[in-house]
Amino acid sequence: MEATQDLNERRLAHAWAELQNHANEGLPLQADAYRLAFADPEFLLRRETRGIRFQLEMLKPDLAQHEAGIENTVVVYGSARVREASEAQEQLVRAERSGDAREIARAKAMVRNAHYYDKARAFARIVARYSSQCAKAEQLFICTGGGPGIMEAANRGAHDEGAPTVGLNISLPHEQAANPYVSPELSFKFHYFALRKMHFMMRAKALLAFPGGFGTLDELFEVITLVQCKKAKPVPILLFGSDYWKRLLNLEVLVEEGTISPEDLNLFKYVDDPQDAWEHIVRFYDLKG
Repeated sequence: MEATQDLNERRLAHAWAELQNHANEGLPLQADAYRLAFADPEFLLRRETRGIRFQLEMLKPDLAQHEAGIENTVVVYGSARVREASEAQEQLVRAERSGDAREIARAKAMVRNAHYYDKARAFARIVARYSSQCAKAEQLFICTGGGPGIMEAANRGAHDEGAPTVGLNISLPHEQAANPYVSPELSFKFHYFALRKMHFMMRAKALLAFPGGFGTLDELFEVITLVQCKKAKPVPILLFGSDYWKRLLNLEVLVEEGTISPEDLNLFKYVDDPQDAWEHIVRFYDLKG
């Protein structure tokens, strides 16, 4: 049995070596009927093999997290445009020097929202400190979209405490690299938004949404909808920054117009302090320690 496995591994290695040789020698890859199917990029990138790519994007992060013992996560959403206070202040100085009114307004908003960076980082520290005292199976790990802004802050907070931290990045037209605080072995890149959002929910025991734009809203409402429709187990859904969220979303209108039930507004809570957010999670699960 071991000999058969070794033979299969050698064959897989040979298929990979063939592709590597093309890359090393600068040779273009041409469609090749004789090449093993799984080692044929042109074949794997065909429209007809999209389902296989779905499976791969499902399996790769799932297996890697399982092997690393990542089974329970706290997902932190939020804007990629938020910066820590010092960087935001520097951008404001540059904008004022330029005299560009639009850039100045944008930089002032960045300074105004910089406190969210610190609070996301502080929240992640709290989660990581709690988990450091738990058995592996009970630990909670910070998971973000892996990009800059609020995502970076949360990954950074867990990193501050020496905890592994997950990043589920997405390939975009304007290339986005993973922030430096994601654990390299837990830094994943997706092509399909749907698979990425599925991975957010697969291990999530709580979700904390900081102020953000369309992407944050998309992720937030998908989670609320899944819980509302009982396609996902209830988890704490926390909207951090009540002033921001209440100005942005008047969800009471949905109740008034009969498009949701009054109790649906209980699917989420507003919070304004990292410790309060954590204590809500503690109460929800009756955590100890």
